Amino acid sequence: MMFPRPMWNLDSNSTKLVLLASRSIIATQGTRMLRMGKLTDYATVVLASLAQDPAQHRAAAELAVRTRLSRPTVSKVLKGLQRAGMVTSSRGAQGGYQLARRPEEITAAQILDVFEGPIAITECSGASSQCGIERLCRVGGAWKRINSAIRRALEDVTLQQLAGLDPTAMRVANLSADYLKPAGIPRG
Repeated sequence: MMFPRPMWNLDSNSTKLVLLASRSIIATQGTRMLRMGKLTDYATVVLASLAQDPAQHRAAAELAVRTRLSRPTVSKVLKGLQRAGMVTSSRGAQGGYQLARRPEEITAAQILDVFEGPIAITECSGASSQCGIERLCRVGGAWKRINSAIRRALEDVTLQQLAGLDPTAMRVANLSADYLKPAGIPRG
């Protein structure tokens, strides 16, 4: 059985949230996913490195070494983060980049917003919908609820947790294993 191949793709230079799905059940084998762009992933890695010592200024070259990312990539990420007000920079011998806010005040949702824009899992779940069938569609409300749940989950995860600096993050990981148990099996 063949399924249509849904994919959101603006252009090769964009880093937008993309829904990937294969053409057949056999080919997918669990590969259907929502995926953030590489720059967002790299931004999280750079921010996590800065979060290790938030008061310390780090040069782009040092961050490139620490994160094992190319210097041009780190510079591009830092420019976007600086424009968004997530990092500050200073010049001079002791200059470099540092977090503009404490790691516990920066959320995964805010990081995604910088490089992906607001999350919209479907056309109608975004702030400025262009869907031609929205008024007649019966599934739009459900997709909006799903979109809101994803947004809330991303807002609940801080950079401190992403960087592995929050001991309570382990509790969340343990709970998620409970939710993966098949229905009917006692959770305990």
